[in-house]
Amino acid sequence: MIEIPQSFVLTDDDTPFANIEQALDEPNGLIAVGGALSTERLIDAYQRGIFPWYGEDEPVQWYSPNPRMVITPNKLHISKSLSKTLSQYKFNLKIDQDFDSVIRHCKTVNRKDQTGTWIDEAMIEAYTALHQQSVVKSVEVYQDDKLVGGLYGVAMGQVFFGESMFSLRPNVSKIAFVHLVQSMGYELIDCQVESPHLKSLGAFNIERSAFAKLLKDLL
Repeated sequence: MIEIPQSFVLTDDDTPFANIEQALDEPNGLIAVGGALSTERLIDAYQRGIFPWYGEDEPVQWYSPNPRMVITPNKLHISKSLSKTLSQYKFNLKIDQDFDSVIRHCKTVNRKDQTGTWIDEAMIEAYTALHQQSVVKSVEVYQDDKLVGGLYGVAMGQVFFGESMFSLRPNVSKIAFVHLVQSMGYELIDCQVESPHLKSLGAFNIERSAFAKLLKDLL
């Protein structure tokens, strides 16, 4: 049973987050529990390097893990197989043309070693509200006018906080990711936590304190 410090409990929208350096080591980065996914709360969270992540039938949980996985344009790695996919097939890249389909595909797509999803209807509603304010953006990949992959995340200043991606065909989410890193003008893409998929594209870990400093500089 995890003992949650009282300072981590968000009783209402006015309850502030604790300092991220107080986040738990296990589970890695847990910094708050409770509260609503309001537009104001979400914007405040991302500016502090915090994001919501919780399972079905759980209260909202907020995290700022250490280390933090990120990528910068100069570190992007395009493998030979991905380069071949990019050159062999014709894809059309679009921005913010079908956010609802992107987030719902991210909710339902099957993922290796993952039995469920953290994206519930409350999260869809919250991020849709942010999308309507141009705070959340989607990158979509089309083939023959059919949506076959994409990603979405929070865009603030020169930082893109990646939330989720999906592929209906092999490697397509990577195509969206490459477009995000190479062509959309962000200096830092937050990948949240380490994964082999993102690491293969050039993402790397940095200390949470270094990540917080970058946010101050780039937001």
